[in-house]
Amino acid sequence: MSEKNREGKRTARERLAEEREKQKAAEKRRRALIVGASVVCVLGLAAVIGVVAANAGKDEAGDSGPVVAPSGAKGEDSLAIPVGDAGAPSTLSVWEDFRCPACKSFEDAYRSTIHELTEAGKLKVEYHLATLIDGNMGGSGSRKAANAAACAQNEGRFAAYHDVLYQNQPPETNDDFANESKLFDLAKKVDGLDTSAFRTCVQEGTHNGWVAKSNEAFQKGGFSGTPSVFLNGTNIYADQSMTPAKLKQMVEAKAAG
Repeated sequence: MSEKNREGKRTARERLAEEREKQKAAEKRRRALIVGASVVCVLGLAAVIGVVAANAGKDEAGDSGPVVAPSGAKGEDSLAIPVGDAGAPSTLSVWEDFRCPACKSFEDAYRSTIHELTEAGKLKVEYHLATLIDGNMGGSGSRKAANAAACAQNEGRFAAYHDVLYQNQPPETNDDFANESKLFDLAKKVDGLDTSAFRTCVQEGTHNGWVAKSNEAFQKGGFSGTPSVFLNGTNIYADQSMTPAKLKQMVEAKAAG
C-alpha cells in the first residue's frame, strides 16, 4: 500500500471519529435541553399549584360571608347551639367536627345517656362546631355539614339531624358531606326537616360565616382536638376513667344537690 493511500485512510478515520464526537456532543446538548426544559416545566407547574392553593384558601375565607347565627344560638358571640332545658343544673360543652371519627365514637358511646339526661331536665348540652378535618384532610364537608346542622337548628331539628349526621358519617378521607344531595338525603331521615327553607339555607351557605367564626374560636381556645368535652367546666374527655355510667352518676349527683 502506498504512503498516499495510507494517509488517505487515516484522514477518513479521523473524519469519522470527529463526526462521531460531534454527534455525541450534539446528543449531550439535546439531553441537557430536555432536562432543562423539564425542570422549568416542573417549577412552573409548582408555581401554578402554589397560586391555585393560595387562591383556594382565599376563596374559602372570602366565601364565608356574613356571620349569621342560627335561631336560638347562645353564649359568647352566639356560637353555641343549646339542647335541653336551659335551667338544667349541669352543662355539657362539646366541641366537635362532623367529619371527625373520634367525635363519632364519642357520640355513639354517649348518645343514649346524653338523651336520657337532657330529657330528664338534668343536663343541657352546648354544641360548638369546628372544621378541623377540612383543614387537615382538605375538602369542605366539615363546613357544609356544620352549616346544614345550623340550618336544621332554624327548623327546630338540630338534635335529630346532629345524630343522623354522625350515624351516617363517611370515612375521614371521604368528603361526602361536601355534597348537598347527601345532606338533603340525610335530612329526609328527620321528620319535618326536608323543607324548602332548609334546602335554601344549605344551598346558600347561610351560616358559613358563623361556622368560620366558631372554628376560629376553637382554634383560639387551646383545645387539644375534637372532640373536646367539658362537664360544668371540667374536661371529661381527658378522663380515662370516664364512662357513660360515670357521666350519668355525676350529673344526677349535681341534680340532687
